[in-house]
Amino acid sequence: MKEYKMRRGEHLDDRMPDLKGSVEEYFGEVTDTEEWEGHELYVVEDPDNPVFDRIVAGAAEYGSKKDKLAVHFEERPAEDVIAEGNADAAADAVDAKNEFLLEATGRDAKSRRDSLKREVEDDAPDY
Repeated sequence: MKEYKMRRGEHLDDRMPDLKGSVEEYFGEVTDTEEWEGHELYVVEDPDNPVFDRIVAGAAEYGSKKDKLAVHFEERPAEDVIAEGNADAAADAVDAKNEFLLEATGRDAKSRRDSLKREVEDDAPDY
Protein backbone atom coordinates (compact mmCIF):
# COMPACT_ATOMS: atom_id res chain seq x y z
CA MET A 1 0.00 0.00 0.00
CA LYS A 2 1.34 3.43 -0.93
CA GLU A 3 0.27 6.69 0.63
CA TYR A 4 0.29 9.91 -1.33
CA LYS A 5 0.31 13.43 0.09
CA MET A 6 -1.64 16.32 -1.36
CA ARG A 7 -0.01 19.50 -2.57
CA ARG A 8 0.76 22.04 0.11
CA GLY A 9 -2.39 23.75 1.32
CA GLU A 10 -4.73 21.24 -0.33
CA HIS A 11 -6.83 18.47 1.17
CA LEU A 12 -8.14 15.22 -0.25
CA ASP A 13 -11.77 16.11 0.60
CA ASP A 14 -11.44 19.31 -1.45
CA ARG A 15 -9.82 17.62 -4.44
CA MET A 16 -12.13 14.56 -4.47
CA PRO A 17 -15.30 15.21 -2.47
CA ASP A 18 -16.78 11.91 -3.73
CA LEU A 19 -13.78 9.60 -3.45
CA LYS A 20 -15.84 6.44 -3.96
CA GLY A 21 -17.38 7.89 -7.13
CA SER A 22 -13.96 8.86 -8.44
CA VAL A 23 -12.56 5.38 -7.80
CA GLU A 24 -15.51 3.90 -9.70
CA GLU A 25 -15.12 6.39 -12.55
CA TYR A 26 -11.45 5.51 -13.08
CA PHE A 27 -11.36 1.80 -12.26
CA GLY A 28 -14.80 0.19 -12.04
CA GLU A 29 -17.48 -0.66 -9.51
CA VAL A 30 -16.53 -0.63 -5.82
CA THR A 31 -17.56 -4.07 -4.60
CA ASP A 32 -16.36 -4.05 -0.99
CA THR A 33 -14.47 -2.18 1.69
CA GLU A 34 -11.36 -3.29 3.50
CA GLU A 35 -9.66 -2.08 6.66
CA TRP A 36 -6.00 -1.16 6.49
CA GLU A 37 -4.23 0.24 9.56
CA GLY A 38 -7.55 1.48 10.91
CA HIS A 39 -8.66 3.13 7.64
CA GLU A 40 -11.71 1.97 5.69
CA LEU A 41 -10.71 1.70 2.01
CA TYR A 42 -12.72 0.96 -1.14
CA VAL A 43 -12.08 -2.29 -3.05
CA VAL A 44 -12.60 -2.84 -6.78
CA GLU A 45 -12.49 -6.65 -7.17
CA ASP A 46 -13.08 -6.69 -10.93
CA PRO A 47 -11.52 -3.54 -12.45
CA ASP A 48 -12.61 -2.39 -15.92
CA ASN A 49 -9.03 -2.56 -17.23
CA PRO A 50 -7.76 -6.16 -17.67
CA VAL A 51 -4.27 -5.15 -16.49
CA PHE A 52 -5.56 -4.78 -12.94
CA ASP A 53 -6.52 -7.76 -10.78
CA ARG A 54 -7.74 -5.70 -7.85
CA ILE A 55 -7.57 -2.11 -6.62
CA VAL A 56 -7.79 -0.83 -3.05
CA ALA A 57 -8.04 2.94 -2.54
CA GLY A 58 -9.28 5.38 0.06
CA ALA A 59 -8.48 8.12 2.52
CA ALA A 60 -5.93 7.48 5.24
CA GLU A 61 -7.05 9.86 7.98
CA TYR A 62 -4.57 10.84 10.69
CA GLY A 63 -6.47 13.26 12.91
CA SER A 64 -3.94 16.02 13.55
CA LYS A 65 -2.20 15.56 10.17
CA LYS A 66 -3.57 16.01 6.67
CA ASP A 67 -5.27 12.99 5.15
CA LYS A 68 -3.35 10.99 2.58
CA LEU A 69 -4.55 8.89 -0.30
CA ALA A 70 -3.84 5.20 0.31
CA VAL A 71 -3.77 3.08 -2.86
CA HIS A 72 -2.75 -0.43 -3.84
CA PHE A 73 -2.87 -1.56 -7.46
CA GLU A 74 -2.64 -5.34 -7.96
CA GLU A 75 -1.57 -5.87 -11.55
CA ARG A 76 -1.45 -9.01 -13.63
CA PRO A 77 1.87 -10.11 -15.17
CA ALA A 78 2.58 -8.22 -18.40
CA GLU A 79 3.13 -11.49 -20.30
CA ASP A 80 -0.41 -12.64 -19.49
CA VAL A 81 -1.95 -9.34 -20.56
CA ILE A 82 -0.02 -9.31 -23.85
CA ALA A 83 -0.78 -12.99 -24.53
CA GLU A 84 -4.50 -12.21 -24.24
CA GLY A 85 -4.11 -9.46 -26.83
CA ASN A 86 -4.61 -6.63 -24.35
CA ALA A 87 -1.32 -4.79 -24.93
CA ASP A 88 -3.18 -1.50 -25.47
CA ALA A 89 -4.78 -1.91 -22.05
CA ALA A 90 -1.36 -1.55 -20.42
CA ALA A 91 -0.97 2.00 -21.69
CA ASP A 92 -4.55 2.77 -20.63
CA ALA A 93 -3.81 1.39 -17.14
CA VAL A 94 -0.79 3.66 -16.72
CA ASP A 95 -2.83 6.64 -17.90
CA ALA A 96 -5.70 5.80 -15.54
CA LYS A 97 -3.36 5.49 -12.54
CA ASN A 98 -1.54 8.73 -13.33
CA GLU A 99 -4.73 10.70 -14.02
CA PHE A 100 -6.38 9.41 -10.83
CA LEU A 101 -3.33 10.25 -8.71
CA LEU A 102 -2.97 13.67 -10.34
CA GLU A 103 -6.64 14.50 -9.71
CA ALA A 104 -6.46 13.26 -6.11
CA THR A 105 -3.13 14.77 -5.09
CA GLY A 106 -2.56 17.63 -7.51
CA ARG A 107 0.92 16.20 -8.14
CA ASP A 108 2.14 14.79 -11.41
CA ALA A 109 4.22 11.61 -11.63
CA LYS A 110 7.53 13.49 -11.45
CA SER A 111 6.63 15.42 -8.29
CA ARG A 112 5.26 12.23 -6.65
CA ARG A 113 8.56 10.45 -7.39
CA ASP A 114 10.58 13.39 -6.06
CA SER A 115 8.47 13.42 -2.88
CA LEU A 116 9.01 9.69 -2.35
CA LYS A 117 12.77 10.17 -2.85
CA ARG A 118 12.83 12.89 -0.18
CA GLU A 119 10.99 10.59 2.26
CA VAL A 120 13.54 7.83 1.68
CA GLU A 121 16.41 10.30 2.15
CA ASP A 122 14.84 11.54 5.40
CA ASP A 123 14.67 7.94 6.69
CA ALA A 124 18.31 7.19 5.83
CA PRO A 125 20.58 6.81 8.88
CA ASP A 126 23.27 9.44 9.46
CA TYR A 127 26.80 8.11 9.44
